Parts: sequence; structure tokens; C-alpha cells
Amino acid sequence: MANPDSSKLSIYAAMAANMAIGVAKFIGAAISGSSAMLSEGIHSVVDSTNEILLLYGLKTSQASPDEEHPLGYGQELYFWSLIVAVLIFALGGGVSIYEGVRSLQHPEPSHDFIVSYVVLGVAAIFEGVALFVSIREFNKSREETELGFWQAILRSKDPSSFIVIFEDAAALIGLGVAFVGVLLTEFLENSLYDGIASMIIGVLLTVVAIVLVAETKGLLVGESASPETRESIKQIVQGDEAVTKMESPITFHLGPKDILLVLNIEFNDALSSDEIEAAVRRIEKNIRAEHDDIQRIFIEAASVN
Repeated sequence: MANPDSSKLSIYAAMAANMAIGVAKFIGAAISGSSAMLSEGIHSVVDSTNEILLLYGLKTSQASPDEEHPLGYGQELYFWSLIVAVLIFALGGGVSIYEGVRSLQHPEPSHDFIVSYVVLGVAAIFEGVALFVSIREFNKSREETELGFWQAILRSKDPSSFIVIFEDAAALIGLGVAFVGVLLTEFLENSLYDGIASMIIGVLLTVVAIVLVAETKGLLVGESASPETRESIKQIVQGDEAVTKMESPITFHLGPKDILLVLNIEFNDALSSDEIEAAVRRIEKNIRAEHDDIQRIFIEAASVN
């Protein structure tokens, strides 16, 4: 599982990069008249907004349970992550595609190409550093699971970690597309390529948004713990001498490190109520010792002949 502090470090790194280069992109777009540069500026604004929302989601998700929300606020992070994905789709992808179409319909000559190259080069350095930090922090948690990189992303229950990776990677690719668009516009003296580059950036962001919506939707609807965790729980319960039978454990992620566990266990009929109670406490203790992300355990106990 991802450490919240690691997730915050990745988000802060990405936000600093986007804020630092967002203004530069808009200035570069104003000077050069490049649609691709303008799309990249919009991209940076959307990403910066997204990082703020993710930080807010992380903060609110850590609020303590209360009478109105007895299971806590862990799913706040999943909700705001879904909002982030929608913003990437609507603002990032939609506005970039619109700007590209507008540029094709009403082409304007680009100029001062050197400004665009400098801004794109500096932006690539910042985004590259941010992507390196986000991948490094994600790998720290991935090492605990021994999963491959992509498998770990698909299994991750912490959208604040993998959303930043997707954003930074999309930003780097978008910068490459913008560079090619500006380069072709300069050497072929045709602003058509600048508009096409803007549309490609929009399509790229739309694809990223669709992937993130699919991932965060599953988390918001409710996902169980990993197969390894569920199997470990079975072994712990079945390994207790008081247990004769158990149903498959029901697990539910309320947050990245907040799992709800429900168990239906049948105990030996020869056990007294005190012995069953002791067995329940023992099983809970063993499960918590092995899985510190299981915050709530509900056990329905029964005895059989």
C-alpha cells in the first residue's frame, strides 16, 4: 500500500512543476501565437487544479469517524480522484481539441519559434523531474508487494499516487507533440501542424481521462482487498484450532489503507461461550498483526456439532 506521505510528495512535486511552467507556457503562446503551446498551458492549469483537489481529498479522507459517518471518510479520496479524471477529460482534453479545431478554421501565423522551443525544453525538464519523483515514490510501496509496475498500478487502491504518474507521463508526451507541431509549423511554414498538434494533445488527455475514470470508478463503487490479502486471512482463520469452517471473507476498501473485513466463522460445538470469545479476540489480533491496513473487523460466530 502507498504511504500517504509518499503520495503527498509526488503531488507537491507535480504541482510545483506545473505552476512553474504553466505561466511560461502561456507567455510563450502569447508571444509565438502557437495553439499547441496554448493547449499545453491549459494542460498545466488543469494539472495544477487536479493536484490541489487530490491534496484536499487526502486531507478530508483522514478525518476521524463520527456519528454521521461511522466508517470514516476514506472514500473522500476516491470521490475527488474521480472529479480529477472528469476535469482532465472536460477541461484538458475538450479545450485542447477545441483550440486545435479553432486554429484550423482560423489559422494565424506563428512567430518567435525560439521562445516556444525554450519554454518546451524547460517544461520537459520540470515534468521529467516530477515524473521521476512520482515513480520513485510509487516504487517504494510497490516493493512491498513484489508486483510488476503496471500490475501494481492496476492493483493500487491509492489513486493519488497513480493519477500523478499518468498526469506527468501525459504531460511529457504532450510536450513532445507540441515540439513536433511547432517544428513542422516553422520549417513547412504552415500553421496547420500547430493546430493538429493541439488536437492530438487533446485526444491524449481524453484517453488518459477515460482510463482514470475507469480506475477510480471501481474504487468508488467498492473493491475488495487483494487476492493475496484475502488468502492470508483465510489461512489465519483456518489455522486457529477453534475454527471448524469459515465462509469466504468479505473485504471492502474504504480507503487506500482502510479495509473493512467481515467474517462468518463456525466454531467447534464443544467450546464454551468464553472460549469462543477468546478465539474471536485471538483471530482479530492475529489478523491485525499481519495486516495493519485492516481497520475494522466484524465476526459472526456460530458453533456446529
